[in-house]
Amino acid sequence: MSVKVLKHATIYTGDDIIDDGYVRFDKQIIAVGPMEAFKNQPNEEIILATGKTIIPGFIDVHSHGGYGYDAMDGNADEIDKMVRIMTAKEGITTYFCTTMTQSNANIEKAMRGVNEAAKRNPVIQGVHLEGPFISAKYKGAQPEEYIKDPNPELLDHWNELAGGLVKLITYAPEDDHSREFEDYCLSHGIVPAVGHSNATREQLLHSKAGHATHLYNAQREFKHREPGVTGHVMLENNMYAELIMDGFHIVPDMLQLAFDQKGPERVELVTDSMRAKGIAEGESELGGQKVYVKDKQARLEDGTLAGSVLSFDDAFKNCMKFTDADLYDAVLMSSVNQANEFGLTTKGGIAEGKDADLNIIDNSCNLLSTYSYGELVPKMD
Repeated sequence: MSVKVLKHATIYTGDDIIDDGYVRFDKQIIAVGPMEAFKNQPNEEIILATGKTIIPGFIDVHSHGGYGYDAMDGNADEIDKMVRIMTAKEGITTYFCTTMTQSNANIEKAMRGVNEAAKRNPVIQGVHLEGPFISAKYKGAQPEEYIKDPNPELLDHWNELAGGLVKLITYAPEDDHSREFEDYCLSHGIVPAVGHSNATREQLLHSKAGHATHLYNAQREFKHREPGVTGHVMLENNMYAELIMDGFHIVPDMLQLAFDQKGPERVELVTDSMRAKGIAEGESELGGQKVYVKDKQARLEDGTLAGSVLSFDDAFKNCMKFTDADLYDAVLMSSVNQANEFGLTTKGGIAEGKDADLNIIDNSCNLLSTYSYGELVPKMD
């Protein structure tokens, strides 16, 4: 791979802002700095980026599918294709394939498919198991008949099928078996995430959950005599919180409240997208259930929100539209925080030795182009 240099760009590295800088890279970043420190090297491809801004590639740790595909289908070819489309259209350069509450056989199939797809596509860096160890009361769009108690042996089996890619699991910590389950997760590098849960604040104080799946949605809500899941996450400064910033799952005022309370260092943008993202409105499917997509919302027949059709580049722009976040904050919430939480040491920043995962945006924060492992990904509209 030839060495490339992007020059005369504004660069948000993840911990600094360079007003007029350059990035030298092949598969990984070789150097980054201000133009005054730049020195020409032989046999480099020079790319002028005047008037543009370079930010780290986006990391989505909660997405079921899009563009007609879903990780639960377990088809490695389709999962690979789906993620490549997400990179080209949305700037996602690190992706956790997300499952849902389903039969053991269907989850096993998904794990095998993701494992195979990840061998072809290094953008796939993990699996997020959303269920089946959740609360029936807050099941959301998860089919109740497949809900189970937390089971470390079953999780171990699925993780083995996935090639050790399980990095995040959504579960309900109020279950009596949760402590042993959490210990298994933490000893195997899996982040336990409270979600689809009816847990009280008192129960959560005894849990080891360090992450909240889609804060506010499908969880015991915040009340004046019982903080519930939402209140607990707001009160625990070290917990990371996912936010679906489509304007439908959470109204902007409540997004601002979460941003104020958690701060940009503990919020992670996610899409929670499903197969209907990026295709025509109408009837779709999620976990064997009919889903109807209209006005950028995906709902079950009973009106329950069923994932989203949100693209990550829109989530990125929305976080600055719906809250007081600035571009520096948006970079933290779209990439840096995810890399920090999940130990993705070569991701989530623009620095020497990190993977050359770069998004180039204009002054309105529209995505213009993406580099994934140093390769320019042709932009898809």
